[in-house]
Amino acid sequence: MYSPGCPGTHFVDQAVLELRNPLASASQVACQPWRCQSGAAVAATTEKVHHAKTTKPQAQPERRKPKTGILMLNMGGPETLGEVQDFLQRLFLDRDLMTLPIQNKLAPFIAKRRTPKIQEQYRRIGGGSPIKMWTSKQGEGMVKLLDELSPATGVLFFLVASTKWLPCLLGSSLNAIYRYYNEVGQKPTMKWSTIDRWPTHPLLIQCFADHILKELNRFPEEKRSEVVILFSAHSLPMSVVNRGDPYPQEVGATVHKVMEKLGYPNPYRLVWQSKVGPVPWLGPQTDEAIKGLCERGRKNILLVPIAFTSDHIETLYELDIEYSQVLAQKCGAENIRRAESLNGNPLFSKALADLVHSHIQSNKLCSTQLSLSCPLCVNPVCRKTKSFFTSQQL
Repeated sequence: MYSPGCPGTHFVDQAVLELRNPLASASQVACQPWRCQSGAAVAATTEKVHHAKTTKPQAQPERRKPKTGILMLNMGGPETLGEVQDFLQRLFLDRDLMTLPIQNKLAPFIAKRRTPKIQEQYRRIGGGSPIKMWTSKQGEGMVKLLDELSPATGVLFFLVASTKWLPCLLGSSLNAIYRYYNEVGQKPTMKWSTIDRWPTHPLLIQCFADHILKELNRFPEEKRSEVVILFSAHSLPMSVVNRGDPYPQEVGATVHKVMEKLGYPNPYRLVWQSKVGPVPWLGPQTDEAIKGLCERGRKNILLVPIAFTSDHIETLYELDIEYSQVLAQKCGAENIRRAESLNGNPLFSKALADLVHSHIQSNKLCSTQLSLSCPLCVNPVCRKTKSFFTSQQL
């Protein structure tokens, strides 16, 4: 999707970057410590880096020479309650994500103040985020299918990188990769290409449609036709929207294709969740939409996490507890249900495998959209990053 859709990324929590290195052996790849800076740069398999670590490469047992590795980027999340403050601090310190006055001092202060509240939310969903687990399962399924689809390609491993060590947005992560090579003054010894958006991939659309139909059928039959489908995506500040970020349009494209696949059986809207702070964000907000619908007599609602590829705090707490339970009771809703996230759906792993396979066959570095900066972009690093990724030689 738009990587498939986290703001500025483009999809759904998950981006896929392809790494091609015909020189390294499988054992070298499996053992090489992939690391990144606190600013979050990712290093090549044949280079030494000395900062915070990402997850270890997931390797298949064969000892063939790999030609391709897949770096999967997602929103990330703390795996334990003890990691919450560090996770928040890294987010608030990342200038690609937000700019704060005296950021080096203010970010730790904000993170410390918010930690108890966020820890309680994670406690209520099991004590940590499952996003790394789900992304790893999706990657395992993807690599297995790729070996069947194209054994000559040699896709033997993938890595999962998240905001525990990496920024959450694709743009921010790509900037970090560029910064690493720029700071060490070296050109990559492997070649990078990027699958940066895929909002209307047929198998992705089928996954969402299947999950919606499954949950719609759990409403009382006499109420089913009254259900309003609310597609809920992560919002972003209007300052980002007004710079020309294509995220809202690409999420909208996904929603359109899903409803087209379903045959438009119910009324629907695209709404936005997870607003933080007092500045204007893209709306309508999901909670406000639920309140408004209930006030107007539409009290049977199906929530669909459309810009997410797996469960995490925004689905398990915000949608399932804060909206479907607490808010539903306050509003007098009859039924608020939530469509299952993509998680371990084998069809989603098949979608990822098809994306990578098609991308390799196309011999393209990235989409044409990645080469274009937002018309009102204020980050000079973005243009340098785009030049870095669009000038790779495959």
